[in-house]
Amino acid sequence: MELRPLRASDFDRVLELERLLFGRGAWTYGMLAEELAGLGRWYVVATDAGEPGTGKTAAGPEPVVGYAGLWFDGDVTQVMTIGVDPAYQRRGVGRTLLQALVDRSRQLGAEAVLLEVRVDNDPALTLYERFGFERLGVRKRYYQPENKDAYTMRLDLRAEEITDSDEDVSGDGGASEHGGVSGGGADGEGAAVDDGAAEGAAGTKGDAA
Repeated sequence: MELRPLRASDFDRVLELERLLFGRGAWTYGMLAEELAGLGRWYVVATDAGEPGTGKTAAGPEPVVGYAGLWFDGDVTQVMTIGVDPAYQRRGVGRTLLQALVDRSRQLGAEAVLLEVRVDNDPALTLYERFGFERLGVRKRYYQPENKDAYTMRLDLRAEEITDSDEDVSGDGGASEHGGVSGGGADGEGAAVDDGAAEGAAGTKGDAA
C-alpha cells in the first residue's frame, strides 16, 4: 500500500467509494471538486496493487482503496473525511491514512486536530482515543439525513510537544506514540476507517464506514 496526493483522475473511484460507504450522504462530483478547490485542503489516497487476501498483483494502475483529507485554517486542522473500501478494512489502511493526516497537521504547525464521530460508532471512538483524541462535547443531529448525533474530538499537538520535551529531558529517550485522525465534515456525511462501521469527523463532510 502506498499514499499519494488525490488527483482529478481519482474522482470516479473516490465517488464510487463515497456511494458505497455513505449512501445518501455521499458527496457528488461537484461537491468533491469544490471541496478540493478550497483553501487549506490536503487530500491523499491509498493504493494497492494486490488483490485482498491473495498476494496477487493487479493488472493496470494500482486501485484506490482509501482516501482522506483535512482542512487547515491557520491554527488547527479539521479532518474532513476518511474512507476505506470495505474489502480492505481491518488491514491497517484507515490507521495509515489517519497517521498521514496527523503527520501533515504537525508539518503545518497546527495546534490541534479536530474531528466529529457518530456517538454510536464504538470502533471509531476506540481508534481515535487510542491515538490520543479526547471528547469535547456532542453535536445534536450533526449527521444528516441520518439525524445522528456526533461527538466532537480533539488531539492537542502542543501537548504532544510538551510531552516529548519532558521525556527527552528526563532521559526516557522516547517520543509520544500518538498517531491518527479520521473524519467527515460539515455536510453531515462521513468517513470510514478499517477498524469499524460508519464513523465521522469534522470539516465539510461527516460520517464514516
